[in-house]
Amino acid sequence: MLETIALERLKKALCALPGVGPKTAQRMAFHLVGRDREGARALSEAITGALQSIRRCKRCNNFSETELCPVCSSPKRNAAQLCVVETQADLESIEMSKAFSGTYFVLMGHLSPLDGIGPEELGLDRLQRLLDEEDIEEVVMATNPTVEGDATADFIAQLVRQHGIRVTQLARGVPVGGELEYVDRNTLAGAFRGRKDL
Repeated sequence: MLETIALERLKKALCALPGVGPKTAQRMAFHLVGRDREGARALSEAITGALQSIRRCKRCNNFSETELCPVCSSPKRNAAQLCVVETQADLESIEMSKAFSGTYFVLMGHLSPLDGIGPEELGLDRLQRLLDEEDIEEVVMATNPTVEGDATADFIAQLVRQHGIRVTQLARGVPVGGELEYVDRNTLAGAFRGRKDL
């Protein structure tokens, strides 16, 4: 079947979404153009509106429609605690847990020299300014438990310690409801290293 140039452009644009391959993009394109034109218009308007109004918080890099995001501007947050995360999705997950009431710094990724991602690309100069200018007592490292995430956490921990600020890391180990025979050896080793008194 020969497809129009516009349909090909739509399919390529949809492939930019994470987890969307050519077949899924084709199904989405056919659905939007053939069956749900009103939904396609709403999607287009929502994307355009988001691109026009959403920016990064000048303090923490979180998405925001104002200069400061709702977390940074809230007087109810504990400004003495700063949680460093890799992405906005990580921040959202922590917020949904309601386990942390401090503020955040979003790195927008992790250190990856092979991909050309160094301290400058993560905005560590802005993090350094936060540490210099604010009364932060604890920095919680909440990077992903990957080689890159751990390397990023170690690098940032060194910066934070130079300011005499306490650095902690999220505990790692066996998931709630998990059975030991199914837990991988790295997770199990981390659980033993992070064990606590009962």
